[in-house]
Amino acid sequence: MAEDLKINQGTKIENYKTLIPQIVALIDGEPDLIANLANIAASLKEQFGWLWVGFYLVKEQELVLGPFQGPVACTRIKKGRGVCGTSWQQAKTLIVPDVEKFPGHIACSSLSRSEIVIPVIRRNEVVAVLDVDSTALDAFDAADKEYLEHTISLIEWH
Repeated sequence: MAEDLKINQGTKIENYKTLIPQIVALIDGEPDLIANLANIAASLKEQFGWLWVGFYLVKEQELVLGPFQGPVACTRIKKGRGVCGTSWQQAKTLIVPDVEKFPGHIACSSLSRSEIVIPVIRRNEVVAVLDVDSTALDAFDAADKEYLEHTISLIEWH
């Protein structure tokens, strides 16, 4: 298991290409889901310096806060509420360039300006979402969508 990250200072795509193999090494052979989610969130936050990176887990028809890195966060989110709840409801990745313009945005932190949420889908059902917030407007694009979707595909869900 790797215990130190090599933080890359290249382009966004180079940074993902350097980070993803390190994430694979971190979670390889580790059966504990929560430990793996925690290390993935920490790795992404360390590499990219985003405001908030974390997971919400679907539990009894709500998204419940899981492992994360960043300021304190909303603990529970209902289906269809905010960016996370909408991503869950629609079972698709949402990129929000300006959270102030997203109908029903839940402001867990006033510092958040843009957001990307990726649903984790197993057996045709959303089981969690990966939520990433940035202090910059329009921080996320198709490259983030591609590499973050790939990252969550690496997780073993039991």
